[in-house]
Amino acid sequence: MSVVASVFVGLAALLHAYIFLMESLWWTRPDTWKRFGIADQASAETTRPMAYNQGFYNLFLGVGAALGLVLWFTGHESSGKALVLFSTASMWLAAAVLVTTGRRYLRAALTQGTLPFVGFVLFLFL
Repeated sequence: MSVVASVFVGLAALLHAYIFLMESLWWTRPDTWKRFGIADQASAETTRPMAYNQGFYNLFLGVGAALGLVLWFTGHESSGKALVLFSTASMWLAAAVLVTTGRRYLRAALTQGTLPFVGFVLFLFL
């Protein structure tokens, strides 16, 4: 069970690192801003500071989940579990908030929130 839970948490961490790359480093690339529903290059340039900042939130959540796994597997079970649960709950809750911004964000929220939700539930029972 620990391995399965860790796989979900690890995948959630990697997904959030990828979101960081898209939002903070690749935002002005047409394939990236189109994925986020931005209308044109000028709008991507205008929203770049917001995306840059938001990307780092995703990076920090991913790093938190990864660090929690490292702690868990190096014998610091309590602190590792707490960090994994906090990070994955934050990821899932951020996805839940995304849904409240409109139905067009449902797919993105499911993509962003499913892995951390499953990881959270599995880790909760370890």
